[in-house]
Amino acid sequence: MLIAVASKDGKEINQHFGHAERFLIYDVENDDAKLVDERSVERYCSFDPDHPLRGHLLKSIAEALDGCRAVVTAQMGEHPKSQLEILGVETFVTTGPIKKTLVELAKIL
Repeated sequence: MLIAVASKDGKEINQHFGHAERFLIYDVENDDAKLVDERSVERYCSFDPDHPLRGHLLKSIAEALDGCRAVVTAQMGEHPKSQLEILGVETFVTTGPIKKTLVELAKIL
C-alpha cells in the first residue's frame, strides 16, 4: 500500500502538513517500506486573501496524493485533516523514523 509522508530530511516524520512542499511516497508491504516517489505540492500554509480556507489547495494536495492510502505528518490542523478525509485521504499525526513507523502503521490499516 502507498503511504505519503511529510518529512524535512527523508529519515524522520518531522514536518507539519501545512509546511510541506513535497510528500515522500512509500510502498509498505511485508514489514518493509520503500521510497517509490516524491510528489510536489503547493504549500497549504500560505496567505491567500482570495481563498482564506485554502480549500482549493487541499483538493490539489489530495489529487497529488492519489493512490495513497494515507498521509502521515508530524502536525496537522483539524480543518485540513477533516477535509482531506472527506476527499478520501486518511490522515495520521505522529513522529518517528519513517520506515519503522510506516511498517507499524500498515498493521492497523
